[in-house]
Amino acid sequence: MIDTPELAADVSKNETVTRILDAAERLFRHYGYAKTNVADIARDLGMSPANIYRFFTSKVEIHQAICGRMLMGSHDMARQILSQPISATERLRQWGHAQHRMTVETMLDEEKVHEMVVVALERDWHVIDQHINRLHVLLTEAIRQGIEAGEFRDQDPEIAARCFGGATVVLCHPQMVAQCMAKTNRATPEQLIEFALAALK
Repeated sequence: MIDTPELAADVSKNETVTRILDAAERLFRHYGYAKTNVADIARDLGMSPANIYRFFTSKVEIHQAICGRMLMGSHDMARQILSQPISATERLRQWGHAQHRMTVETMLDEEKVHEMVVVALERDWHVIDQHINRLHVLLTEAIRQGIEAGEFRDQDPEIAARCFGGATVVLCHPQMVAQCMAKTNRATPEQLIEFALAALK
């Protein structure tokens, strides 16, 4: 197969976009989102700000793309867990614990990453909604299989998936996780997950 000029250009563009996002994420993690600007990213890459603007219209757009990559990692984790050849109950249980662990490790232990996620949530970006929609598809299928296997009572799996996600949102929302970790009068992750599973049954 002979590469066409158009294909070569696409590859070059994708590589440049990846370099920009990698540099921006590294700087956001080190200095914080608010303290990093496009000129800083360009300087780190040894290019002009004008070159950055050929690929992204603003720092906000760069931030959106980075958040999209982070959320895709969360989706891939959920897909792997929820597609295992084990009971639907255990899949949902494992996903809940893994999601909470990922939130603590990647969004709270690293303060600057937490800042990036909070900014995205406050601005109600479409990448957040897209992630929630993709996650609901995975949860719906797991719950549907649980219903067919007799693990869960007969119910609309799509509604059940939204309710299960809503009941466990505190496990994956960084601000809620941070608040609950400091309180002794809140349900533990284990209690929340088991309560949500019991509701399905």
